[in-house]
Amino acid sequence: VQLVESGGGLVQPGESLRLSCVASGITFSRHDMSWVRQAPGKEREGVAAIYTGGDYTYYADSVEGRFTISKDNAKNTLYLQMNSLKPEDTAMYYCAAVLGPYVGRGDCRRFSGYNYWGQGTQVTVS
Repeated sequence: VQLVESGGGLVQPGESLRLSCVASGITFSRHDMSWVRQAPGKEREGVAAIYTGGDYTYYADSVEGRFTISKDNAKNTLYLQMNSLKPEDTAMYYCAAVLGPYVGRGDCRRFSGYNYWGQGTQVTVS
């Protein structure tokens, strides 16, 4: 199983980025997916998650209204559109997968059960 993130970079406050995560080795359409971030010296934080079919999403309060998660099951790809970025969004962003339906659906904080993780892509807002 491989999850490969891309799209991170250095941007100024207020700008946008779109992260991508390409999955292989799993039946992507049967997996719930999530974006989780970790800032230096802080614990991992669940940011956004999406159901297997892409028909339902949920977000952390800190990004609600600014970030949009989506998945293209035909392309085995997960996305995170990030708008109005803030310095506090600076972190390593990881995508994660778990066979759906995930028991922790509806709460981004419940990401410990995800069993496949990518290596991360760095987002810096400064």
